[in-house]
Amino acid sequence: MKKFITAALLCAAVITMCVFTGCKGKSKKTADQSTKILDVQDQSDHVWYYFTQDGFAQTDLPENSPLFGSLPYTEAVRISSAGNAVNANDETGNKAYALVNRLGVLCFEGEKISLAKDISVFSERTAANLVFVNDTPVFSVYKSAFFNGTIDSDAYKKNSGSHYFLIQFDDKSKISYPIINGSNIFDAADYNVDNSYEVTDYFWDGKTWYCSLKSLPDSEGKTSFSYLKFQPAAPLLSISPVTASNLITVKESNVNEFRNAMHIMDYSIAPERIRKMLKGFSDEIVFNLEVKSAGGTSPRLYENIPPAATGKELSAKAIISQSWSAALFEDGTLFIEGALPGKHILRGGKPVAIRLPKLSEGYVYSDFVISGTTLYAAWEQTDFYKIIRSGFLSVDLDSTLYSIIR
Repeated sequence: MKKFITAALLCAAVITMCVFTGCKGKSKKTADQSTKILDVQDQSDHVWYYFTQDGFAQTDLPENSPLFGSLPYTEAVRISSAGNAVNANDETGNKAYALVNRLGVLCFEGEKISLAKDISVFSERTAANLVFVNDTPVFSVYKSAFFNGTIDSDAYKKNSGSHYFLIQFDDKSKISYPIINGSNIFDAADYNVDNSYEVTDYFWDGKTWYCSLKSLPDSEGKTSFSYLKFQPAAPLLSISPVTASNLITVKESNVNEFRNAMHIMDYSIAPERIRKMLKGFSDEIVFNLEVKSAGGTSPRLYENIPPAATGKELSAKAIISQSWSAALFEDGTLFIEGALPGKHILRGGKPVAIRLPKLSEGYVYSDFVISGTTLYAAWEQTDFYKIIRSGFLSVDLDSTLYSIIR
């Protein structure tokens, strides 16, 4: 479960780095002149959106969006995972996608936003773990044994075809297709495995898929865990539930192998571009960082614990693309370096920091993507493991960033 912090802590760290000039349009510089910071203040530079039960709509502020009830994060309508594709359109730059739990896939193409809803796949399931195979979005769905009452129904337990696992999203048709079901995993296993499990998590390193499975509740409501790994014997996107049992090689695994595949590494070995971008800032703050590559595999996790650092641990997401990289901390501080599509390299390659609009207490920024020169940042109002409100913010980086920084 992510650790939620107050915005004041991260702002204090950025202030420590910066010499303030006090208003939008004037950049703030760090003591070593390596980073500048800007504020997103002009209402014309950004738009707030909130999720409804069947889509999304605009609002003036997150706290003014309607209440639809508090739900566990696995059951709530929210952005659960997001990522950038590699291939770029000459006009709009990289496409980007976000999984909206219980609804479908948000598609971002520059300033254009569309939602590809799919009730058959997303309804009554948790969607997560977005990766890219040949630049095609692939993700997983499952039912939570803790929070999803429909997992107990006899109809669901007996219908092996409804136990979806891996899904691919076809950007042209805007349709999500099952690739591998849970039943395929069990049929293909080279050992005796109980088929009353949901694949609830995975890590893909580009070759092997390491999976964590959780059993359906037994007569006493108890669950258990199991682990396996598999490799496809054919191109993954050519596989379907009809053929998957014969086209994947499944082997037994264990909790240690699964944890080792996705373990948290020391920040000192994080990608150099990220460490260079956060230089100075990373010397003072304790944080955990999820690093994604555009069009890539499962993200890698890093933890930064400087010797003299104090305070709570912050959470952040980072993306490495071909011409730019960026990192967003949960209070809304965004670091970015490089060149967005069709734009010049910012400050000769030196990083820039942007403070997104400050969120009210109890709200956090949870994920982000950049398409063209538009930033899309997911926001959530949280109460421990429950989600009260959720949505996303779009920010025009052309006017916010490129009209100011050269």
